[in-house]
Amino acid sequence: MTTLDALKPGMPIVYGGDKVAFVDAALAAAFAKGDRLVVVQESGDLLHVPAAAHAIAAEAVGRAQAAFAAMSAVSDAQITQFFDAFAGKLEDEAAWGEIARANAEDVRQAQGRGRSTTRLQATAKMRADMIAGLREWRDTPGGRERLVERVEHDGWSVEQVTAPLGVVGFVFEGRPNVFADAAGVIRTGNTVVFRIGSDALGTARAIDRHALAPALAEAGLPAGAAVLVDSAERSAGWALFSDARLALAVARGSGPAVAQLGGVARQSGVPVSLHGTGGAWLVADVTADAARFAAVVRTSLDRKVCNTLNVCCIVRERAGELVPVFLEALAQAGDARGHGCKLHVVEGDFDWLPQDWRQARATVRRADGDHDEPLAEILPLAGLATEWEWEDSPEVSLKIVADLDEAIALFNRFSPQFVGSLVSEDPAAHDRFWAGANAGFVGDGFTRWVDGQYALNRPELGLSNWQFGRLFARGGVLSGDGVFTIRTRMRQTDLGVKR
Repeated sequence: MTTLDALKPGMPIVYGGDKVAFVDAALAAAFAKGDRLVVVQESGDLLHVPAAAHAIAAEAVGRAQAAFAAMSAVSDAQITQFFDAFAGKLEDEAAWGEIARANAEDVRQAQGRGRSTTRLQATAKMRADMIAGLREWRDTPGGRERLVERVEHDGWSVEQVTAPLGVVGFVFEGRPNVFADAAGVIRTGNTVVFRIGSDALGTARAIDRHALAPALAEAGLPAGAAVLVDSAERSAGWALFSDARLALAVARGSGPAVAQLGGVARQSGVPVSLHGTGGAWLVADVTADAARFAAVVRTSLDRKVCNTLNVCCIVRERAGELVPVFLEALAQAGDARGHGCKLHVVEGDFDWLPQDWRQARATVRRADGDHDEPLAEILPLAGLATEWEWEDSPEVSLKIVADLDEAIALFNRFSPQFVGSLVSEDPAAHDRFWAGANAGFVGDGFTRWVDGQYALNRPELGLSNWQFGRLFARGGVLSGDGVFTIRTRMRQTDLGVKR
């Protein structure tokens, strides 16, 4: 077998069966013997995986694979003990002090690089949520060997029983709390390999050293049941998702990065669960209650996460009344965070704004500091597909629509088909919105309810949008107890049975 030992500038690389990408000079210079080239068949991206990054990821998967084999001898009581111990370690002030110090350094370095830190900071609330989530897993019944169905035949029977899926690979952005969420797959007897964004790697190492690893040992679980890919290199994520030993690849983070990781996993034969593009849509129809509408806007903009309000549509018949209500609520949300707000208005609708909004400027806080910008800017229609990533200045888009049907059509065309909310006093309108909006999550109030732990009392591995198709036989919330497969067992009582 011939191996790829070098690349040359301009070298053609075939992808997708009928397209060609070309190696650039930088890639050719960086590539060395022993490295790997991952060609994303969906996009033609040429991804360089250095030998060291591949070795780190492969070793981590190997440890998790060995641990998965050992998990068959681990009792559900031991798994329960693990979650209790993990929560206890995070509750311990000495252990948390080490984690907090590592997190403070991660935040300092991220700020120095002009990176967003709103999701990186290990706050007291994040700590409490992690502990609560782990204790929810502690109290969740074990999911192994659960009887799904039993079919009786003359002289024999068949049972369908739940079983662990295998090694779950998990790549996620710099949110330390996800580290605890993803450990939920152990509840159903799986093992997990984590790769966290470089911004939060120091925090992840501290959680691993001071909480996760000690909890595994205390409960008698194999050390490889949860393995951190200890690399700051993005290529380690590509290497992990290229490993065909994974039973499932889960990615959450920014839309383009998640889509790329999904392509890497799929072409390696690994099923994927992607949780990338977010941003909720809100529609106020002709019967909307103004006070309810204002409350929904304010409470959907308390912080920037995937289920934060991103686009608001107001029917033209009520725009004269509801646009000022919307603007006031947006301004109040900005005041609550102390750094103003930012509005984008679809072209053709700018005149619905009062003169002071059309001409005003604002100090907008972004990841790299404060910026003097227009308070409101004109947005092309296609810009409704933009997810605004804001720090402390709530940022949204506004579109005036002819009616509810136009709002639904725009949602299905431009949104990530994730969260849709309708403010209306008409039950028939809600039925129409539910039937017509191709969203995994639909409500009649604030958008921030969309969260596995908050809504369903189950820590989530991620929330799936329907942007790339509906999920087969599964809801949009992926949680640890949802990661399983089915085994089929036959029991024969009559030896004379034959086909």
